[in-house]
Formats: sequence, structure tokens, C-alpha cells
Amino acid sequence: MDLLNTLVDKGLRRELPTREEALAVLATSDDDLLDVVAAAGKVRRHWFGRRVKLNYLVNLKSGLCPEDCSYCSQRLGSTTGILKYTWLKPDQASQAAAAGLAGGAKRVCLVASGRGPTDRDVDRVSETIRTIKDQNEGVEVCACLGLLSDGQAERLRDAGADAYNHNLNTSEGTYGDITTTHTYADRVDTVQKAHGAGLSACSGLIAGMGESDEDLVDVVYSLRELDPDSVPVNFLIPVEGTPLAKEWNLTPQRCLRILAMVRFVCPDVEVRIAGGREVHLRTMQPLALNLANSIFLGDYLTTEGQAGKADLEMIADAGFEVEGTDQVTLPEHRTETALGGCGSHEAAGCGSHGSTGCGSHESAGCGSHEGGGVCGTPAAAAAPAGEPRTDLVAVRRRGAGTDLAPNA
Repeated sequence: MDLLNTLVDKGLRRELPTREEALAVLATSDDDLLDVVAAAGKVRRHWFGRRVKLNYLVNLKSGLCPEDCSYCSQRLGSTTGILKYTWLKPDQASQAAAAGLAGGAKRVCLVASGRGPTDRDVDRVSETIRTIKDQNEGVEVCACLGLLSDGQAERLRDAGADAYNHNLNTSEGTYGDITTTHTYADRVDTVQKAHGAGLSACSGLIAGMGESDEDLVDVVYSLRELDPDSVPVNFLIPVEGTPLAKEWNLTPQRCLRILAMVRFVCPDVEVRIAGGREVHLRTMQPLALNLANSIFLGDYLTTEGQAGKADLEMIADAGFEVEGTDQVTLPEHRTETALGGCGSHEAAGCGSHGSTGCGSHESAGCGSHEGGGVCGTPAAAAAPAGEPRTDLVAVRRRGAGTDLAPNA
């Protein structure tokens, strides 16, 4: 297919595809899907080999958010029944982080619900970052705290943060349909603040909220312009009790096309399969590793994810390897970018989160239990072709904020 040959050539040269080419990827048929995956896989392997970076989420403060993001189980007025608790103490957060690191994670993502941190919150998180780094040698830390005020990114950097996550989530044209308590421009401003402070910028999207192909291309092109080191791709989990609870719009094939389009538009950045991979990709998750070079290990912010052991088995069985702490995530040309650029750190940003500043993870996860297989409870029956698997959504009841061991 001439289209795919052109996209591979452009990806190897870091050349931006045309909008028409990006839209054409999303419009490919199921008959051509494996060809699309193979083509995008060439670009992925050129820049990242067969390495998969593991990231681990720690929800520092769950629920209690004043924002009205329609996708979020922690939103104002949520009736989802998620865990709700205020700030974890630094030692508690460090203990939670250690579980993920022991499971193979390279980066810890510290997330807190809310519009954005107060200066006192930044002090609190700074202490947590220092504690985690003191107690866990070699760990990378990404913060995701919402909208940043002037000077806060610099303070997080000085405390030892490596990255800051703040997702755009959807296109500028449709953003007001998803959230009314802050704007798309607010999000762009926070990514730019993190970038300008010398933090590794991380910003991504949420697919499956009823957006068009044009909306998806718009937000990915906006991300390319912002030039983050890391682009997490979240797949909406329609959690009961949120306004988008009935938006089951994704299939495994659709998710693969979206990931391929992101890889072609952002060829040399860390593309992360984030919230919802277990629910929407399901048994196709290993195929998606040919497109993305990063995933989250274990549970998400407010919902359960695939068992950590199953994640590691999936990576190995698919012929990939877990990226080690001694390996640099990004290509050399990005790590050598001058300080202040988004490629100024060894590793990429973090990923998808549930608060106003972050993304969609409070609705991510699948509900695999007891270290089970790819996804789902053992008794779950396969859904008819094209039908969503609503049975794969389970609220997190273990790990941070509970007395139960985390899934890592």
C-alpha cells in the first residue's frame, strides 16, 4: 500500500504526515489492519527497538475533585463509588511506589485529583518526591497534579521530579463539550510551563468519548506541535456514575488504528498505551506493543488493571523486553536537546491520569483478578463480536488508600 510506504519513510525521517494521510490510517479496513500495524511497527522499532517501558501509578489523593470532566470518576458529583481519601503521607506513597518498582516499573507517576495544586500541595508533593527518591535508588518520578501556577513546575523540578503530565485529552473544538470548569488553553499553558521549567513534558489524549476522526487527528497534531517526550493514549472506560457511562465506541481494531496513527504522527516519542487497554484491546494487547513502547503496570487510579504478572508474561510472550533502569528511553537526538526542551531528560513523561490536569485513568482498568490471564474474571463469557465487555470494569479496592497489597 503506497500510503503505508510513505508513512514509514516519513516516520524514519521524523517528517510530519499530512492530515489526509493520518485520516486515511483511521479509515483503513479490517483487511488492511495487520499491514497498518506492521508499517507502524517498523517506525516503533527504528526508534525504540523491542523495549517496553513500565510505569506505575500512585494515586496520592482520590476523588474529592471540584472539576466536571465528563470522563472522570473523580469528578464533581460523581456517584461511581470509588475510593475517596485525602493526601497519602510521603512514607505511604513511597511504600506504594516500591511495590511497582519491585514489579519491574521504571517510572512512578504521582497523581492527585483536583483543579491544581496550592503552594502547600507542592510542598507536600515535593517531600513525597524526595522520600521516594531517597528510598528507591534510580527511580524516575513524574507528577500529575492538575493546572500549574507560575513557579510551581520549577519547584517540583528542584524537588527531584523528572517529568510532568497534563493531557490535552481531546481536540480544542470539542473540549467544551467534555469539560466546562477549565479550558483547553489552560491545559496547553500547563504543558508549556512544565516544558519551560526543564521537566520532561508528557501529554496525551482520551479516545472513545464520541469524537470524530478529525477530532483525533486534531489533538494528535496539537500534541506534535507541543512536542512532549511522552504521549499516553487513553481509551475511555465508561464508568457507571459518569456522564459518559454509555459511550462504548471502541473496538480492538479501532484502538490499533488510533495507536498506529499516533505513532506515525509522533514517531520518535514515547507512545504509551494507558487507561483502558485491558477493556478495549483485550486479547489484542500484545499486538499493540508493536505500536507503543510503554504501558502502565498493574492497577490505575480508581479502577483495576490487568494483573502485573500477566503484563510481564504478555511482554515476554510477544517477543519484547522490559526496559531497564540503565537504558535510556528516548532516541539520542531527543535526550541531547538543550535544557528546557522537552527532550532534556533521559526518560519520557508519565501518563494518563484521573484528575482535572491529567487524563482518564480513574476510569481505566479491567478487573482481572487473582493474577489471572489477559483480562477479566475467570467466569466471564466472551462477548459477541463487536460487543463491549462491560464486565471488565472494576473499581479499585486495593493498593494506595487501602490496607490491601497493590497489584504490581
